[in-house]
Amino acid sequence: MSKLYIVATPIGNLDDITVRAVATLREADVIACEDTRHTQTLLTHLGITGKRLIACHAHNEAASSQGIVGLLSQGLTVAYCSDAGTPGVSDPGSRLVNAVRSAGFDVVPIPGASASVTLISASGLAGKTFTFEGFLSPKSGRRKSRLKELLAREEAFIIYESPFRILKTLGELRDIDDTRRLVLGREMTKAFEQFICGTPSEVIAQLSVVKGEFAFVVLPPDKVRDDDSEEEAE
Repeated sequence: MSKLYIVATPIGNLDDITVRAVATLREADVIACEDTRHTQTLLTHLGITGKRLIACHAHNEAASSQGIVGLLSQGLTVAYCSDAGTPGVSDPGSRLVNAVRSAGFDVVPIPGASASVTLISASGLAGKTFTFEGFLSPKSGRRKSRLKELLAREEAFIIYESPFRILKTLGELRDIDDTRRLVLGREMTKAFEQFICGTPSEVIAQLSVVKGEFAFVVLPPDKVRDDDSEEEAE
């Protein structure tokens, strides 16, 4: 039976792709992708040629999903890649998965890179709980309101942000609570990878280059982290 494979791809360093992901891309009849040009660069790096590529992105996902269901109905195997990381995690893919499942076809995840998990692994977060928020609203009022809600939980949370808004978002976080520490990752796994730790004010002061992809995790308040450490010791 035809299947849809959801393939995680590198978030920066192309060598981070898994062996299973490479095999899946080689064997798929069709590769659907967020940006065909971006995925073609990856395929060229992997030495995979002659594949039929079709676009499935945020602006056409509903219509493209039906086209992909049609391909599966013809007995073809389809692999789906977003531009970087795991599809469906702040990337297109969820509508496609729902459409394919509703049509009665299997969906097989091919796990791999994820910016959120990569950041957590380098953050020193010891707690068991964190909220993945992804991208906040581009509107300042809504962004500030959501930041206040997330901070009130006193748990870790992860934000993705563009280079065009990262300083605004960090500034709003500083204005709301400049005591909470965070770990910011810039261009993770790439040549100019950078991690900055500190309060919002400290991170802003150290952020000399405002280019590339950004993600940051706001850590729980010190008191909450201390309490967690005591429970683990017991």
